[in-house]
Amino acid sequence: MKLVTGLLAAVLLLAGVGASHAVVRIADDRGGRIGTYVDKYQGLRTSGETVIIDGLCASACTIVLGAVPHDRICVTSHANLGFHAAWDFGANGRAVTNAEATHMLYSMYPPAVRKWIAARGGLTQRMLFLRGKQLQSMYKPCYLDAQASTNKPASSR
Repeated sequence: MKLVTGLLAAVLLLAGVGASHAVVRIADDRGGRIGTYVDKYQGLRTSGETVIIDGLCASACTIVLGAVPHDRICVTSHANLGFHAAWDFGANGRAVTNAEATHMLYSMYPPAVRKWIAARGGLTQRMLFLRGKQLQSMYKPCYLDAQASTNKPASSR
């Protein structure tokens, strides 16, 4: 019985090690509906997968910063985060800022990102880009930067 228990524990341990090495790469993601990304990233949060940001992650894509634990996100030298206010279509079909959704979006970001956004005037219709040394000072670099940048899929999976 002890042998079976030991084997089961070893299998579970190895399964856990395998899952911790799973990686999702985000590149060239222009965002979309906030709810879609909240659902997507909640699943990613519970999966235990690591996120490599390796290119553009804009708009609702940036929700990943609040949904996935900080220690499971890394950035390559190509990472570029784009932030703006949330919006809806108005009565005349034009984009109208949604203050409530913008506040919700802003509150999802980690404190360092919120501070960076606030120092630039907050979330507005204008896109703010966080990249380079400023981004790398907030998130760990991906150790396999060169490999991560060689194969860029169109979306996160």
